[in-house]
Amino acid sequence: MRRAARACLVAGLLGLSVGGVSAAAADAPRLTYFSSLPRVEVGGDVEFNAWDVPAGTDKVTITSPALAQPIPLAPVEKGSHQFVQADRPGKPPYEVRGDISPGSYPATATVEGRAIATTSLIVVARGRVTADKFVIRPTDAPPCTNIPAPVRPGGDVKVLIADRRLGLDDDRLTIESPVFKHPLTVAKDADNPGCMGDDGAVVYGGHATLRDDIPEGQYAMTVVGRHRHQDITQQVTVAGRAVSRNDRSWLTSGAIAAGILALAAAGFILWRRRRTAAASF
Repeated sequence: MRRAARACLVAGLLGLSVGGVSAAAADAPRLTYFSSLPRVEVGGDVEFNAWDVPAGTDKVTITSPALAQPIPLAPVEKGSHQFVQADRPGKPPYEVRGDISPGSYPATATVEGRAIATTSLIVVARGRVTADKFVIRPTDAPPCTNIPAPVRPGGDVKVLIADRRLGLDDDRLTIESPVFKHPLTVAKDADNPGCMGDDGAVVYGGHATLRDDIPEGQYAMTVVGRHRHQDITQQVTVAGRAVSRNDRSWLTSGAIAAGILALAAAGFILWRRRRTAAASF
C-alpha cells in the first residue's frame, strides 16, 4: 500500500496515469532516483523509478557498479508504464556499496537483459555534512519529506531548506539552477510548512515558476553566494509535459470579455427602456 500510495503521489505530480497508459507513454523510457540526502552517500539508501516503460513489461532491473545488488522494479499497477521499487518489510532498503569511491557511476534499467534507460548515479563521501532538508516540490505537494518530487516544466514550485549544522545565518539565500528563469531567493522563516519538527533548524522557503522550455532530465540546484564553497546542492528531476498557461490566460480573457458583453447588454437594455419611455409621451 505504501509503495502504491507513493507512486500515485509522484504520478499525480507529473500528470500521469498510474492505472493505464501514461500521458507520455509514447516517450522514451526514463530512469530517476532519490535518496535521503541531496546526493547518494557511499553506503547510503537509494530509490529508483522508471518512467514510460514499454507496454507488456513485467519487471525492470536496475544495475550499476555502485549498487550493492541489482534492484528490481515492479509496475505500480498492472498495465502501468511507471515502475517503482517494492517495499521490503523487515529487510534493509537497497543501498549503494560501502566500499566504493565517491564519483559518478552509470545506472541502467534493463528488461530481460536489454537496456531501456540509463542515468548517472552521483555518489559522495560517507558522512558528508549537508543541510537537513533541501527540497523542491510542486506548490500543492505535501512538504513533510526530504525526498524531492519530480517537477514539470513551467510548473509552480516551492523550495525549502532546513539547517542545523551548516551555520546558515543569512536572512535570505540565493539559489541557482538551469530550471529557474532567474536565480531564486528564499527567505528565513518565510515558508515554514510546520512539519520540520521542533529541532532548532533554521528554515528558508521560497516560490518560483520553472522554465517551460527546460527539457526533461536531471539538473543541479545550488545555494550560491558565500555559501557556494559548502556545496549545498540538490538534484532536480524534470519530467512530464509542460504546464500550459494558455488555459489560465484564456479564462482571464474570457472573464474580461464576458464582463464587457454584460455591460454592453445592460447599456442596450437601458437605452431601449429610455427610448420606449420617450415614445410614450
